Amino acid sequence: MFGQRFDNINLKGDLFGGVTTAIISLPLALAFGVASGAGAEAGLWGAIMVGLFASLFGGSSTLISEPTGPMTVIMTAVLTSMVAKYPETGMAMTFTVVMMAGAFQILLGTLKLGKYITLMPYSVISGFMSGIGVILIILQLSPLLGHAAPPGGVIGTLSALPDTLSNLDIKELFLGGLTLGVLFLFPDKYRKYVPAQLVALVAVTLLSVLFFDMESIRRIGEIPAGLPSLVIPTINFEMFTTMVIDALVLGTLGCIDTLLTAVIGDSLTRKEHDSDKELRGQGLANMISGLFGALPGAGATMGTVTNIQVGARSPLSGVFRAAVLALVVLVAGGLTEPIPMAVLAGIAVYVGFNILDWSFIQRAHKVSFAGMAIMYGVMLLTVFVDLIVAVGLGVFISNIIIIERLSREQARQVKAISDADEDDVPLTDSERALLDKANGKVLFFYLSGPMIFSVSKAISRQHSSISDYEVMILDLTDVPMIDVTVGLALENAINDALDANCKVYLLCPNEQTKEQLDKFHVTDLIPSENTYKFRYEALKSAIKYVSPSED
Repeated sequence: MFGQRFDNINLKGDLFGGVTTAIISLPLALAFGVASGAGAEAGLWGAIMVGLFASLFGGSSTLISEPTGPMTVIMTAVLTSMVAKYPETGMAMTFTVVMMAGAFQILLGTLKLGKYITLMPYSVISGFMSGIGVILIILQLSPLLGHAAPPGGVIGTLSALPDTLSNLDIKELFLGGLTLGVLFLFPDKYRKYVPAQLVALVAVTLLSVLFFDMESIRRIGEIPAGLPSLVIPTINFEMFTTMVIDALVLGTLGCIDTLLTAVIGDSLTRKEHDSDKELRGQGLANMISGLFGALPGAGATMGTVTNIQVGARSPLSGVFRAAVLALVVLVAGGLTEPIPMAVLAGIAVYVGFNILDWSFIQRAHKVSFAGMAIMYGVMLLTVFVDLIVAVGLGVFISNIIIIERLSREQARQVKAISDADEDDVPLTDSERALLDKANGKVLFFYLSGPMIFSVSKAISRQHSSISDYEVMILDLTDVPMIDVTVGLALENAINDALDANCKVYLLCPNEQTKEQLDKFHVTDLIPSENTYKFRYEALKSAIKYVSPSED
């Protein structure tokens, strides 16, 4: 059931990995739980459930899964809209969306589509992730200033900002600012021993208890000890389409987040994960998480890298991590009571800041203008319009640009010569000598490389003066594949030549290309005796046809 992933158990390394990543996960799980609107306990149980079941049933040995910044942003939007429309059942509908997202991930894994999930232009991924980071920062502005997050998401928060600033709570702003100060200024040499998030959480919480009243500052409050309650799946048929779309977005984002992190893990461990099995494991973990009213999750880069660096080598580290977090919730839940909301907002802002793809932002303008425009366009659409629109439009425009560039490049591989002095076609000296004898009566039509639909215009241009020749040699020796559009363009070229009483010889030694031409019925236009495997033979026949005296 678990495959070979548990074969490389390193008990000491896995135990240290589990404990260390649990310590890292604790402040993040609390922060994401509060930021999502589902509560701190939803964040903690999400870290436990997703982490445990993804480790047991996933396809990577050292991946740490938990609620992440991008997943939390989507979860926040879904929960806010559902609860606003259906105050009584909105929460249950939101966790039903989480279960549906998990089912979608299992479906993707079962259909073996894992390898295609990350086949996205980097400029789109970068813009999307940076947009998620910006959203996370904006949504935490109100909690950082001492107020509950206003309705309306990003636009609502920005609209309410003047009012929020005029009524800001200095004490909470001080605590949030202090948290950010610790996170950004904590020395790198100590980060390898203790996570900055935990230091900020403990230190600023102690400070708030010592210098401020418990009631004067918004705090988490006690997390209920004991197992979470089951959520009965609730589907509202008026919102069914919206729920499906939200589940697809949540599930797809979880897949991208997870598989990108798994690739980073592979580069550190020199092992290869099973993408499809990982998606099935993540899907099962998210379904169980949603069933227990906990946040969805995905592979977390920081936790995974730390896990590997500490010495973990098997999924046992994820099991240990879940056990440590469960112990905190079931036994020491009261310790979270005094944690200020502003501290968690500061941690969430720091996470959002780190999600921003600074390395690409700094050099995007140097790489290419198109890449930069797509990255910023996707980022702005993600923040202010819609995640699906952002990614869909980004991928579409990127593909159009790539196809246009490929078209230009492949058009150069469509060449037609009638004079051996031209160097565009790779002919041997003996073949050039034969072409010279044709005295411009033979058109040598040469194609190379994979031929896709964008090349059809170049083919049309090159054979436009076919009536000036007596023979056309169509050379597909170096063409590994052609698509339907190119097949039809070649058919038109051959028909035009035949209409102009121009004899056509075909060079097509590649069996795969020949089969494709057969399917398009292109070979039906050329008699078998006019089909050759070698250029020299085709040229010799052409010379014999145009200059019988040369024979």
